[in-house]
Amino acid sequence: MSWVDIPDGSDFPLENLPFGVIRPASAAPRVVVRIGDHALDLAAAGIEPDLTSLPTLNALMESGRGRSIRAAAGDLLAGPPRPELLHRVADVDVMLPFHVGDYVDFYSSIHHATNLGKILRPGSEPLLANWRQLPVGYHGRSGTVGVSGEPVVRPQGLIPDGDGIGRLAPTAALDFELEVGFVVGGRPAAHIAPDAADEHVFGVVLLNDWSARDIQAFEYQPLGPNLAKSFATSISPWVVTLDALRPYLVEPPLQDPAPDPYLRASRPWAIDMNLTVELNGTPITRTNFAAMYWTFAQQLAHTTVNGATTRAGDLFGSGTVSGPTPGERGSMMELAWRGAEPITLADGTTRAFLHDGDTVTIRGWCGGDGRPRIGFGTLTGTVTGAMVAAHDRALAAEGVR
Repeated sequence: MSWVDIPDGSDFPLENLPFGVIRPASAAPRVVVRIGDHALDLAAAGIEPDLTSLPTLNALMESGRGRSIRAAAGDLLAGPPRPELLHRVADVDVMLPFHVGDYVDFYSSIHHATNLGKILRPGSEPLLANWRQLPVGYHGRSGTVGVSGEPVVRPQGLIPDGDGIGRLAPTAALDFELEVGFVVGGRPAAHIAPDAADEHVFGVVLLNDWSARDIQAFEYQPLGPNLAKSFATSISPWVVTLDALRPYLVEPPLQDPAPDPYLRASRPWAIDMNLTVELNGTPITRTNFAAMYWTFAQQLAHTTVNGATTRAGDLFGSGTVSGPTPGERGSMMELAWRGAEPITLADGTTRAFLHDGDTVTIRGWCGGDGRPRIGFGTLTGTVTGAMVAAHDRALAAEGVR
C-alpha cells in the first residue's frame, strides 16, 4: 500500500516504480520514479542526490545502485505521507530518460520475418538460411532516438521512378514498427552470456522504429537499410526495471535447430508482455511479446560475442513484434500486405501506409490479470509532412514562432 492515490488499472503501481527524467517548471531536470499519475522527486527526498539530481539516467544506470534507489523510493512511498516530494506528471516536461549510446535493432520475430519473406520473395522460402542460427540485426542511429510525443517528420530519400532511376522524394510508404527496447546498465562489458543478461540490462521501454519502406527497398541491397531507418526512433519515457518484470519472465519458444552454444540459456528470458497499437484511435494490433523467437538475452550475447563492449545507455530493439494471426501484425507492411489489403479505420478511411497527421499509439503491460499490472504508459508519435516541418523550422529560425 502507498499513501499516493493510484488510479485503478494504472500502469504504475508501487510494484513498478519505473525511472524517468522530468523538468518541473522553472527547475532543472532530475531523475524520478513514477507512481500512479505522479513522479517522486528522488533528489528532493535525499535519495542518492549525486545520481538523482542529474538530467539523465546514465550515471545511475552505470553505478549499479538502481536497485537500492528503487527500494528506498518504495519504502518512502509506503511510509508516512510526504506529498511535497511529488510532481503531477501532467504538469511537468517528461524528457528523454537517458543519453543513447550505441543503438542496435534486431529482426527476431519469426512471424514478422516470415510475413516479410512472403511479401518480398513470394513462392520461395520466407526465411533466409541464417535466420534460425543467429539474431539478425543492424546498427541504427542513436542521434535520432526521441521520446514519446515528439513529431515524426516524413523523411526523404532516393525512390526509383518507372525507369528504375532513384530520385529524391518524400517517402510514400511510411511505416511504424512495434518493438520493445532494452537499455544497458552497469560497467562496460563484453562476451556476455545469455544467463548473465540481468547483470547488464537495466530496464525496458516501448520502441517504435519508424521505417520508409520505399526508400528501404531501393537502398538495402547488399548492406541493409540506412536512410530508411535512421530518421527517427521513438521510445517511451519510463524505464521499467528488469526487477519489476522478473515475475513475468517465461520460457521462450523452442528453437530448432538448437543455436550455437554461446546463444544457449538455461533461464527463461521471454517476457509475458501484452502489446497493442492504435492508429488515430483505432485498435489495429494486439499481440504478446512472449512469442519472439530470439530473446533479449540472446541478442545481448550476440552483440558482444565478438568483443564489442556495452556501455550504460546503449539501446537495442527487439525487432518488430508480430504474432501468428493477422490481428497480431506489428507493422503496416504486414497489416496492409504491402498495400494489397488496406486497413479500414473507425472514421471509414483506409491506410496502406501512414499519412501526414496520423498518430500511432503503442501500449504495453505485464500482468493485470490478478497480478500487479506492470506497464509502460503510452508511446505516441504523429507524422508531420516533410515540407511543413521544413517551413516551421524556417519560421522558428526567423523568430516568427
